[in-house]
Amino acid sequence: MSAINAVEGALTDFDAQRNKGKALTMSTRDPESEEHADFDAQRNKGKALTMSTRDPESEAHAALLNFIVKLGLKDFYPNKLNQQSLFKINKNSIEEKSVLSLEEIPWCFLRKLFKINAECRSSIQSSIRPEENIQEDNDPFDEDLDSADHSRDDEVNPLDLIVALFHCADSILQQEMALKMSMCQFSLPLLLPRSNKSQCTLMLWALRDIVKEWCPHDMSESRGFVEDNIVQANIPFFSFVRLKNSSLSKSQVLNHVLSSGQQNCNIFIHRDLKGGAVKREIADGLVEVCWYLPCGNESLDVFPGPVAFADLRGDISESLTQFNFLFQVSTATFVFLDSVEESEYGILSSLQDVKSKLFLVVNRKGRNASEEMMSVKRLVDELGLPNNRVKVKDQRLNVAEFSEKLCEVIKASLLDVKDPMSIEDMVGKAVDLGLSVDESNTESQRKAAEEIMDDIGVRGIPDYKKLNLRLQGANWKRLSKLEKEECRLKTSGDSGLEEYKCQLQKEKRHIQQEQHNSDASKGMKSFIKCLSTTDKEKRDVFLKWMKLKFNTHSRVKLSVLRNKFKEQCKERDAKLIAELDQAMVDSSLGTEHYMREMGLIYEFSTSSSTADEISQLPGLAAEMLLDGYPLELLDGDASNVPERWVTEVLMELHMKVGQRSRLLVLTVLGVQSSGKSTLLNTMFGVQFPVSSGRCTRGAFMLFLKVAEDLKSELNCDFIVLIDTKGLKSPELAQLEDSYEHDNQLATFVIGLSDATIINIAMENSTEMKDVLQIAVHAFLRMTEIGKKPVCHFVHQNVSSVSAHDKNMTDRKHLLDQLNEMTQIAAEMEKKPSIKEFTDVLDYNMDKNNWNIPGLWHGTPPMAQVNTGYSEAVAHFKKILLQTVKKDPGNEVSQIPEFLEWMKSLWKAVKYENFIFSFRNTLVAQAYDNLCKEFSQWEWEFRKEILTWQTQAEVEILNADNESEVETWNRLVGGKKSEVSDKITDQQKKMTGKLSDYYKMTDKQVHLIENNKADFLNSVKGLADEIKRSVLAKLDCTLELKLSSKKVQDIQREYRGVIEEKVMKLLSDCNASTLTEEELTQEFEKMWAEATGNLSGLEERDIAACVLKQLRKDFCNQNVNEPLQKVTDLKKMGTGPFKTKRKHVDTVMEKVKHMWQRDLQSFADRIIDSCTRFVHDKVKTGGDYQDSFTRDLLEQIDESLKQGYDHHTTNSKFEIDLKLHICGIASREFVEMHKRFLSDNNPHTQLEKYKTQYLSDFLDLYKNQDDCQRKAKDFVQSCIKPAVKQFICGSLGVNIVDDILTGSHSTEYSSRTFFQFNIQKELLLQENFKSFFDYIDSYETYVKDWIFEHIWTKMSEDKTLFKLKNNNLKVIYKKISEAIDRAAIGEDGAPLPDNKESITKLISNMRKHLIKDISLSVEAEKTTLFQIQSSCHSFIKCLKISMKELKDQLKEEFSNSDDITETLNKLPIKPQDELFKRVFGCGRQCPFCKAPCEAGGTDHKQHHAAIHRPQGLGRFTWESSKKLVNSLCTTDVHSDRKFRNTDTNEKWHRYKNYKEYYPDWIIPPDSTIEASDYWKYVLVQYNDRFAEIYEAEPADLPEAWRRLTKEEALKGLRDAFNMK
Repeated sequence: MSAINAVEGALTDFDAQRNKGKALTMSTRDPESEEHADFDAQRNKGKALTMSTRDPESEAHAALLNFIVKLGLKDFYPNKLNQQSLFKINKNSIEEKSVLSLEEIPWCFLRKLFKINAECRSSIQSSIRPEENIQEDNDPFDEDLDSADHSRDDEVNPLDLIVALFHCADSILQQEMALKMSMCQFSLPLLLPRSNKSQCTLMLWALRDIVKEWCPHDMSESRGFVEDNIVQANIPFFSFVRLKNSSLSKSQVLNHVLSSGQQNCNIFIHRDLKGGAVKREIADGLVEVCWYLPCGNESLDVFPGPVAFADLRGDISESLTQFNFLFQVSTATFVFLDSVEESEYGILSSLQDVKSKLFLVVNRKGRNASEEMMSVKRLVDELGLPNNRVKVKDQRLNVAEFSEKLCEVIKASLLDVKDPMSIEDMVGKAVDLGLSVDESNTESQRKAAEEIMDDIGVRGIPDYKKLNLRLQGANWKRLSKLEKEECRLKTSGDSGLEEYKCQLQKEKRHIQQEQHNSDASKGMKSFIKCLSTTDKEKRDVFLKWMKLKFNTHSRVKLSVLRNKFKEQCKERDAKLIAELDQAMVDSSLGTEHYMREMGLIYEFSTSSSTADEISQLPGLAAEMLLDGYPLELLDGDASNVPERWVTEVLMELHMKVGQRSRLLVLTVLGVQSSGKSTLLNTMFGVQFPVSSGRCTRGAFMLFLKVAEDLKSELNCDFIVLIDTKGLKSPELAQLEDSYEHDNQLATFVIGLSDATIINIAMENSTEMKDVLQIAVHAFLRMTEIGKKPVCHFVHQNVSSVSAHDKNMTDRKHLLDQLNEMTQIAAEMEKKPSIKEFTDVLDYNMDKNNWNIPGLWHGTPPMAQVNTGYSEAVAHFKKILLQTVKKDPGNEVSQIPEFLEWMKSLWKAVKYENFIFSFRNTLVAQAYDNLCKEFSQWEWEFRKEILTWQTQAEVEILNADNESEVETWNRLVGGKKSEVSDKITDQQKKMTGKLSDYYKMTDKQVHLIENNKADFLNSVKGLADEIKRSVLAKLDCTLELKLSSKKVQDIQREYRGVIEEKVMKLLSDCNASTLTEEELTQEFEKMWAEATGNLSGLEERDIAACVLKQLRKDFCNQNVNEPLQKVTDLKKMGTGPFKTKRKHVDTVMEKVKHMWQRDLQSFADRIIDSCTRFVHDKVKTGGDYQDSFTRDLLEQIDESLKQGYDHHTTNSKFEIDLKLHICGIASREFVEMHKRFLSDNNPHTQLEKYKTQYLSDFLDLYKNQDDCQRKAKDFVQSCIKPAVKQFICGSLGVNIVDDILTGSHSTEYSSRTFFQFNIQKELLLQENFKSFFDYIDSYETYVKDWIFEHIWTKMSEDKTLFKLKNNNLKVIYKKISEAIDRAAIGEDGAPLPDNKESITKLISNMRKHLIKDISLSVEAEKTTLFQIQSSCHSFIKCLKISMKELKDQLKEEFSNSDDITETLNKLPIKPQDELFKRVFGCGRQCPFCKAPCEAGGTDHKQHHAAIHRPQGLGRFTWESSKKLVNSLCTTDVHSDRKFRNTDTNEKWHRYKNYKEYYPDWIIPPDSTIEASDYWKYVLVQYNDRFAEIYEAEPADLPEAWRRLTKEEALKGLRDAFNMK
């Protein structure tokens, strides 16, 4: 009832609207405002009447209008207030505040009434107390006080309020008000005083929905009861009326009569009740009715059977029509009077049957008693009434005692009753007297409902349903079973699983076609037509008539079946119980069955039929949802969800509310008939059906709008209530599938909910335990799939004030039970780590348990409503909404996300193993979004460290060559320390980014909370991996520095020799004059002598170095003996590697060929990968370093480690494999070393500078200063190699950046996208070799694919040239700036302009460029040999040469087209960086070899979006040697078995695969079509795969052969969730 104040928004505009009507001119005529103006005119009409033209009818109408205005209800008169306006959730509906104005009174009353709060009538008086009333100083002895009217303007008589509300309410709200008043044991309006231009009204329709149960004494022995609609029951009817102001309150007397034997209850309002003494303004003439209903206990019951009592408000002389009506329809009429005036004799004397039907109740009191009694005596004589018809109350009797006397009179009258009249039968009398009947307005809807139900009486409900509600019959139930069997594959028999699945799909399609072809019955068409009316009130009335008629039909039949059912439950005959249960389901019929049929008509319609009326159905249902009608979410009879229907209805709703549909979902679970629906109805004022007598099962959802004042606070637009029906019916518990049905229902609704209420009726501990077991199981499943439920336990019927404290023991006991059940559920779900309920969700014994007192005080049906129930529920509601909104992990989803959850949950529920079957698009999207972010952070981390590493390498290479090795070691040590700190800092930043990501509210992060630890581990793993790599690289750079020092030392020695010879030759030649030709000849002679006997670096035994590293690798293992026998690696690895029997410890002879083939393939993949690694190292140039072998061995170890999951090899295999690979590597490294020696031969190096030395010699002889040549030589020999090195050093990072920010960035954004793109390309190319390489050599294929992709990207639009050019610009700018800064001395002045300053200039340049480029000292000394130029002119020439170098390199880059060579020679290879990004952990599915796509590298669980037929992973059937056609996603949910080396060749159930592969999650395919991709591939290449795997082709289902390439691509899109 949450949103009574929906209407309050309208009330604020009230005065504005009033004035608007007055202000309108004729030119701006507004019908709505005119209606308001007409309303005011009618109001004033009554006031303007003079006494001479007094019209009581007009006066009464004006009084009614005035009262309605006074309460602020003007906009709702007449009959415009509907129940939808009461359903909105606002602040007033959560926290009740005191009434502060008259306008708040109606809403306060309605809110409390709809919460079944019996105090609603007495809590309506305004809390405003005028100051003069608070400080009253009236004379307490003033005699006039008794006669004065003390009613204040801010007070309202509850009867006036009720009359006003019934005049303002539409017909549906009138019924709901009457129903709630009946529950509160209030009297109800039978005749409503007249409104405009009409007589008073018989409220037959308003009372029509009230159904009561009672036990008459003649049925008490059989323990039977009567259940009937109160207006149709023939019940004796007694009327109570009064003449003038009777001093005895008839209402008070009636209350005593009705509550004898029970606590006194105020059914009728009387003058001693709060507000009862306030002067009535419009309620005179109101006739109220209530019923006394026996419980069957003679010591408690006042009357042996049901009795109706009517109470006419006001004097009968002013309500003659009502009085005449009551007298005619009553068994007896009691007239309360003190005396009879002259004018009143005629009223009573005109009545017929007076002697048998009239009783006079006289109150004898005061001084005039005898005189008054004489007037009564005269009336008695005139009417001829016997004395026993006059009951006198004298002052000796109190009201209670007098009431007992009246009870005896009524009991005596009951003995004479022969044909009591029902309220329905009173219509004729009412019409004869000119009364209107409210039900006459619903005639057309009643007829429509009766037409639809015409056949029921003839056929019976079960047959009627088969004929008229065909779609929800056997076919729908069969379809549900087929869908479950498709998931569980329990009865596949001998046929193959994939063949069996195809058979199931074929049968499903056949049923769906049958359902589609089935025409809607005439009754259904009429039903839909009536629902489609634009007049919502007519629609609502029609549905109410349908409900009333169905209830009447079902009630009789079901009561017989229920009695039989109870008898059989005692016998415990499971078969008969199941049959009777089905009979009850078949005999249940309600509007929900018609709504279900309407949904199924749409469910089985084709999407092409959207043009006809079927396409309008979701919009129709969405309107009804918005109007407060429940929607069936899960059909409990068939145990199925009409997904398409529910999806379309909710999406229609989503569109109708402007796509603002944030939902907060609340579910209540509990044993059948434990008060769940009553709890929800009381909390929110809604109308979930309560024990309607029908046997409904499933889950129903109801939408409540949230008002603007709460939307931001609750962070939602709607609160969705889910009510479950038919959970844990105790009688059905013994049926075989009961637990499974209940478990599915509980898992489904708890999974959809943000908060779950577990409703526990304390008196039934066994059933309670069952519900707890089911709920705990569901909560555990939710926690495992990343949903964090909020749970509250509600203990009903706990009434003690100190219950919360006293029940501490009970709550502790409950927690013990929850812990016990958690362990059972954890065992069933194979989650042994979960031991306690608090491991599953946050549970606090005090905060999560609620004691709610019982609903009734006393014995029903006459028990009063317990106000404490309503108050306790209201408090619980307030706290519940606070806890849900406070939960930081609780992100409110919109309807599209809710639907995704619904579909995923329902699919997973159909599998036996829910947790491992759950896959959800929203979870997948949330996970993939995080993976994308994580990949980006990972690259930022790597990029930061790689950039630092490049600079550190240059710095180490720039270290002073004259320094000791120890100085270099210290430098490298410092760099290691620096990078460790930097990596730690970057790790913290990345962890911070991850934590911040998990705080975001728009990323659905609560769905992937379980993955947070994996990503945190991956951050740590990434930091460790980067650290290992950088430290190894720094060691490698130090090795390079040491080896280059040897080379440079030799070069320096020979340079010195040459320069000495040149200077000696110059000295010799200066003595004579020689031509240039003669000088050149002399130089050539000197050069030949000086370089004749140069010796270079010694050649190392590289093979021995590799072998030494290999022995070190095995030093901690006891395998030295085999290695000691190996003395030379040269002959190792020359032929193909062959796996042998000695490589494994155990193998069965039967599967030897399988084992050998599989292990050989594994070894070949490692060899191929390592060979590539070696080639990559060789291509970079440079000399061999021992770190190459260490890195190689580390890579082999990593491959073997991954392979141990599937290949149980021994140390012999490892030794043989490493020897083979090291043999290949040693030969490559020997060649590498030889090339290095050749390139660094002193003779070769000196030859490079021969021309330069000649030029220097000639210039010196001629005393020429060739400054420009010297500058150019310096730039070409020193700066150009360093610049090229700089460009290459940064190019790898630049290429990766370019690809990750370019048009192909999505392909590398996550592993999922990468897999999708690579598989899509495979399909489009249709090349068998590519498919085979992808499956068999996945890592190699991916590396090649990435390399090709980079090559293509770098070829487009000269991308590589642009990137090189960008780097050139960067380093050119840095060098130019360094030259300018180097030209300034330490004192801030320019360097002196002499030749000595040039050395200082170069030295300064080195300092400024120490982290950017490494200038060769030897090249510098050589090029600047005997320079004669001044410093300033050299700087000018240097700048010119730098500009020339820039242009030269640009042209080189532009003409260069060898992208492959460039990529291979880069120190940071972009192909490797991108490979790390998308390859992940490299694990493959143990059955089909699908690669893992999990984010990060240190994840605990591996998963792949799409698995393959296992034959593609080399699995064959043992007997036939045919490739296996079944998918592992199918097998792991079946009873099939497998065996391999991991299981020691023992057979093992697929469904228990986690015992061997605990780190793999293999859920079912997201759709049937998801695996179409690999089915299509196997169909296309079945024979070729069989040939290459040395097996027989797989047997493939015919359905697979019909798959097209387009369908395969669509399946791929579905599997990877690509739109």
